[in-house]
Amino acid sequence: MDESRFSTRSDSQRVLIWREIGTRFYPSNTKERHRYGGFGVPVLGGIRLNGRTELHILDRGSVTEDSYCDEVLLPHVRLFRDAIGPHFIFMEPNAWPHRILAVEELLESEDITRMDWPATSPDLNLIEHVWDDLGRRIAARLHHPETT
Repeated sequence: MDESRFSTRSDSQRVLIWREIGTRFYPSNTKERHRYGGFGVPVLGGIRLNGRTELHILDRGSVTEDSYCDEVLLPHVRLFRDAIGPHFIFMEPNAWPHRILAVEELLESEDITRMDWPATSPDLNLIEHVWDDLGRRIAARLHHPETT
């Protein structure tokens, strides 16, 4: 399970800049970025070997320790665990709302085993590739302003 946010305003960073060695941070080679500028939709999703969860829009906007327990763990992870059975292992990134005591206690009370996971390792989390693909598809559908 993982969360992401998608914006109606394109914030694509897929830009190639040809530059001389040693000029990486010159103003002519940098671009100011406002991540998630404008309206954004926070979503939650999960994948497993032979399936996925439905895409869930997070009601409270951003993920906090309370919303993580109430909107993610209780309604979704519990069902996911029940569908997979006794060999279920829960994988999540090490973001701070996931690592607090209330989350640890809830996982323990629900008998949910958490996979050991290195900190800040999105490249190992397959759902990050799903978020990237979904972001590209959304960006391709946006109507970009035209100059006249």
